[in-house]
Amino acid sequence: MMPNSELLSFLGSRKPWHTLPQPFYNDPALFQADLAHIWYRDWVFAVTSAELPKVGSYVTVRIGDYSVIVVRGSDRVIRAFHNSCRHRGSHVCTAERGTAPKLVCPYHQWTYDLDGKLLWARDMGPDFKPQDHGLGMVHCREVEGMVYLCLADDAPDIEPLAASAPGYMGPHDLSNLKVAHVAHSVEQANWKLVMENNRECYHCSSNHPSLCVTFPDDPNLFGSDDASGSNAGMQHIARCEAAGLPSKYLLGPDGQWRFVRIPFLGDAVSYTMDGKQAVNRRIGTMPFDNAGSCLLYHYPNSWNHFLSDQALTFRILPVGPQETHLVTTWLVHKDAVEGVDYDLDRLTKVWLATNDEDRRICEQNQRGVNTPGYRPGPYSQTHEGGVNQFVDWYCDTLSRRLQGRQAIAAE
Repeated sequence: MMPNSELLSFLGSRKPWHTLPQPFYNDPALFQADLAHIWYRDWVFAVTSAELPKVGSYVTVRIGDYSVIVVRGSDRVIRAFHNSCRHRGSHVCTAERGTAPKLVCPYHQWTYDLDGKLLWARDMGPDFKPQDHGLGMVHCREVEGMVYLCLADDAPDIEPLAASAPGYMGPHDLSNLKVAHVAHSVEQANWKLVMENNRECYHCSSNHPSLCVTFPDDPNLFGSDDASGSNAGMQHIARCEAAGLPSKYLLGPDGQWRFVRIPFLGDAVSYTMDGKQAVNRRIGTMPFDNAGSCLLYHYPNSWNHFLSDQALTFRILPVGPQETHLVTTWLVHKDAVEGVDYDLDRLTKVWLATNDEDRRICEQNQRGVNTPGYRPGPYSQTHEGGVNQFVDWYCDTLSRRLQGRQAIAAE
């Protein structure tokens, strides 16, 4: 692990409105610092509740060195546990996802209830107490159909997000949708490069022909985050709010998350190649088709689009200093029938293409950053305000936590 003093020196060397120094994007020691001080301490988006439709439905999630089981219990509450048997440490769930009435370790068949309690362990002697050997719990919170995990002993406050989410996300009713498709992509790029790329549309017109059919790359709408510089954006927000859809830009504490509702281009109502709806059933209580996209960013690992006909969640998780796992999930009305109410290719085409284009962009970015000729460059204050906001959040959060560790060590 890199000494805190050296990390703080690197952070202090960053120029305002500039990219980070090279080690932040490729150094193994800095990657470990990211895991320790960001990923293992913050709330991280894991899955949607729609991915756990039944009692016993589970998904395994890897966050750095941790493997976590997220499972719906017999009381229908979603909980999370360390994926490590309390006997000799084997993974309990070896599949990425599935459904099981109990959680059974494949090594010696220690059997756990869906609430983590140890139910059965063979031949452990008269003094063995099963109640002392339940699965290790992980902080887990469902917020409007999105499940967040926190690996820290003491989780940070998630109540500001939980209090704001119902207004913005409630009309889309994620918890009552169903999964239409899940796509995985592994990008050979540092997680911060992946997030930075998503936080701007400076690159969109020259790289995303499918997305730009419907998505506005107007920097007055997207580059500033709050749509305040765009007449179209402000008119759209006013129209949605008049219909009972909270839409104004809302920034969470410390800049970790934000909501805003933005319009599509022209008469478009969904992310499709012709701009028409992808699913002929509106979700939740959405009052009209052309409500645009309600955007939710939550650092360090997700961006999301909530529409009238679908919801899209994007989750990144760090695999290595130059490797990131992206999962994209398409949610539709729970009664929508594939082939009748929607065509899967039509539903997914735009974002499958866009994700692959972004993968190539990020990997080229990583290769360029790795060269000895890399020097931190300036952001466009017109187009890249969102990128700068993310990097500021990252630097401020990491610096604050490193200084906190130094203060504790000095006591």
